[in-house]
Amino acid sequence: MPDLPSTGWIMLESNPDVMTKWATAAGVDTSKARFHDVYGLDEDLLSLIPQPVKFVVVLFPNNQWLQERREEEDERVTKEGQHPIDPSVIWMPQTIHHACGTMAILHGFANSDVETMPESPLATFIAECRGKTPQQRAKLLEASPPFAKIHAEAVVSGQSAVPSVEEEMDLHYTCFASLSDPSRTGSSRLVELNGGRKGPVDRGECTDVLRDVAKYLKEHYLPNTSSAHFNVLVLAASE
Repeated sequence: MPDLPSTGWIMLESNPDVMTKWATAAGVDTSKARFHDVYGLDEDLLSLIPQPVKFVVVLFPNNQWLQERREEEDERVTKEGQHPIDPSVIWMPQTIHHACGTMAILHGFANSDVETMPESPLATFIAECRGKTPQQRAKLLEASPPFAKIHAEAVVSGQSAVPSVEEEMDLHYTCFASLSDPSRTGSSRLVELNGGRKGPVDRGECTDVLRDVAKYLKEHYLPNTSSAHFNVLVLAASE
């Protein structure tokens, strides 16, 4: 297991086996739910994904165009507001360099109904996050040896060569989840949970989290990048 300085971790490989290993170590019964690759965003490939889908994790190239658009959107949301976000949402800013993979997974589990084993690292962390500010949650993760260990062990379980801590990666993970609409009983909203943003971002009404994410990605991500470093995974029922 590589050493992890307090200033940064090593980026997770976008691999369903790696992330399922992470989930197992954190306290999820992966015989019931595990990560799966999404091989394409068209309906014939989406229909192959086991149901139900709990949340979606996306790895995307962190290019200048997308970074500028995110900054503009954050500024607009700060000034003008957005559709109300479920007040029970658990979100935190990313304060550990290259920890975005673990951040995306944590955001997914913390805002889904996936059961975690009692007193497991994940169950304990989520319970501690409730009632705390986003900044306090980030500090909890910084001071969490169990998650540093879980992340590091997942890093070395992938198929790719493990990069050094100092190596920069122009890639970033984000998470999409379906949350209750606080303004309309019985309705749900698609919410992006990205530790690199200023808070959760509403992406519109949600009727099917996988297909709604696919539609959003086709409209807002894919037209603005030609990079092959783009991958989508879901936490869904084990096959």
